[in-house]
Amino acid sequence: MARINSVVLNLILPVILAVILFRSTALTSLRDGMKPYFVHDPNGARSENTTVAASQIAEALDTIFSGRFLLSLGLSVALVYSSVYIYQLLFYPLELTRSEGDVGYILDHRGGKSKQDVANEMRQRRRLGNLPPVYPNGWFSLFRSHQVQKEPRYVSALGQELVVFRGEDDGQAYIVDAYCPHLGANLGVGGQVRGNCIECPFHGWTFRGEDGKCVKIPYAQKVPDFAKIKSWPCLETNGEIFVWFHAEGAEPSWTPPVIEEIANGKMKYHGMTEHVVNAHVEEVPENGADIAHLGHLHGPIMFLGRDLREIYNVFWSFAKHEWVGNWDISPDEKHTGTLSLKHRCTIFGIPLPLMTVSAEAIQVGPGLVHLFIRHWLFGEAVLVHAITPIEPLKQKLTHCCWSRTFPRFAAKLILFSECLQVERDMMVWNHKTYMSKPVLVKEDSLISKHRRWYSQFYSENSPKYYERKVELSW
Repeated sequence: MARINSVVLNLILPVILAVILFRSTALTSLRDGMKPYFVHDPNGARSENTTVAASQIAEALDTIFSGRFLLSLGLSVALVYSSVYIYQLLFYPLELTRSEGDVGYILDHRGGKSKQDVANEMRQRRRLGNLPPVYPNGWFSLFRSHQVQKEPRYVSALGQELVVFRGEDDGQAYIVDAYCPHLGANLGVGGQVRGNCIECPFHGWTFRGEDGKCVKIPYAQKVPDFAKIKSWPCLETNGEIFVWFHAEGAEPSWTPPVIEEIANGKMKYHGMTEHVVNAHVEEVPENGADIAHLGHLHGPIMFLGRDLREIYNVFWSFAKHEWVGNWDISPDEKHTGTLSLKHRCTIFGIPLPLMTVSAEAIQVGPGLVHLFIRHWLFGEAVLVHAITPIEPLKQKLTHCCWSRTFPRFAAKLILFSECLQVERDMMVWNHKTYMSKPVLVKEDSLISKHRRWYSQFYSENSPKYYERKVELSW
């Protein structure tokens, strides 16, 4: 979107304005009036010409600064900007990336603190609680497919430093450890893709993406068998590149399902959102089983925004979102849970048909959700939710929207609505403590069920988080 803005506003808009200006009678008069001051008259009639010219300039300036001309100029500018906005709304995907601290925190502008300072301060002050392991076992998204092309990409995730690159020969994505075993150079910073291998920028050692084996040392006669780096199980599907993480080193026991209409290109990409959440990884998918929070936190009408201090406005209580849902474990695949949901928007209790949808959120493992949204008029859309731990208590959360039948504006509205509702959750996640033994009522039983289900993704050696206590020793 920024690229289109730059092209239109910096190139097309000035051209349109120039045409409007220089074809106007006023500017023609101004141009003609200026000629005698710059063009030499061999007959010496400069004085007479300049007198006429001065009159023309005055008349032209009066016309230029007249209300009619300025009005036409303003309308022309408004028309160009409106056309750009409508084009983006109807034809261009929504791309929205929120940095840490952008949402989910209360900023005290009087203190002069940046968003990042506020986020860091809250992370340090917050009581964490008795946390589960911070890196569960499963598949986690590192990049979207289009983000990994010619250059290798360095990423920190799941307590690991990794490099993702795409082979030149087979076009497949590979994931290896970032640090060269020779002298520790980062392969993702200046490393080069050579065939299906990656070359170290320091000494040129070259490692095969498939198994991490070193296949070339430019200055050595022989490559030792022990010269290798770890190659991670990698899967590319549904427009995402996933890595398999398991604390015990076990091989993948399941894989995320392929959404056929994304794979065969029938579904169009309509945009993505990205957020950074400061919370434990389990607390985000646990929302799917917390049915009670939907009616309260996500009940106030969407246009009230994401700030929890403002959404509970009594004046707007006549308009609200209503939710009915249930979460259960798949009987066939124990790593899968499903939230079945119905949503409608009402004003004075009267449902709005265009805002009525049904949804099925399929939780696949600890960090992936396929949210199928069905609308009676526009058909079906899919939101692919992926959450990946980039630090023990910092998560990257992405939502990608795909649909074959939804028009672009409707798909973007769905994605933006989901984004706004998630940002309401973030204001809770970023400030809450984890309750390992929460006080629950009967109606909260699905939360306990979800926690028991999620516990299968932890194993004996799953990394735990130990809060560092600061002590003063005198």
